[in-house]
Amino acid sequence: MEYSQAIPGASLGGQSSARSTSDNALVQLIADGDRDAMRVLFARHNLRIFRFLMRIVGDKCTAEDLLSDVFLEVWRAAGGFEGRSQVITWILAIARYKALSALRRQQPDLLGDDLDESIKDPGDDPERIMQSVERSAILQTCLKQLSSAHREVLDLVYYHDQSIEEVARITGVPANTVKTRVFYARRRVAELLAARGVERACL
Repeated sequence: MEYSQAIPGASLGGQSSARSTSDNALVQLIADGDRDAMRVLFARHNLRIFRFLMRIVGDKCTAEDLLSDVFLEVWRAAGGFEGRSQVITWILAIARYKALSALRRQQPDLLGDDLDESIKDPGDDPERIMQSVERSAILQTCLKQLSSAHREVLDLVYYHDQSIEEVARITGVPANTVKTRVFYARRRVAELLAARGVERACL
C-alpha cells in the first residue's frame, strides 16, 4: 500500500529533513497536519506493522486493509499522543486493537484465553530458541498452534523488541500477566519444537 492511499493529498516535497527526524518529532509534526511527516512515519514502520497484523489476522488482504486503518488512526490521533511510550509501541497498540476488532467481527469466539496464572518459567532458554529458528517454517508452524494471546506476546517481544512493560501497555493487561503468558508460550514452543525433532542442544 502506498502512503498516498492512506493519507490522500500527501506531497513528496520536504521529506529530506523529515527522514532524519525522530518518531516523536514526526508525530508532533503530524499533529500539526504535516503530511510529509506522516509519509515518512508510514515508510519507516509500515512493513513492521503489516507483519504484526498478518500474524494476528492471518490474511494478506485483511492485513492490508487494517494497515490503512492503522495509519489513518495515527493521522487522526497524533494530537493525543503524550509520549509516555515509544511511538512504535503506540502504533502497535492501535494495530492490535484494529486487528482484534476485525477478528471479533469475523469469529467472535476465537479470542478466548483461559490462562493459569500460576504457570512458572520452565527454565528453558527460549530466547536462544527464538533467535536460532525464528525464521524457520517449523517455528512458524509451532507459533500458529499457540493461542492468540500467547502468540501475540511472543510476537511483540521477539519480533518487535518490545519490553514486558511496553507489551503490557499495548495489550492492556498487567505486566505480571504478560510475563506469565511469555513463560507459558516459551514452554509450549519448546515442547512443539521438540515434538518435531528439533533438539534443544541444536537451538
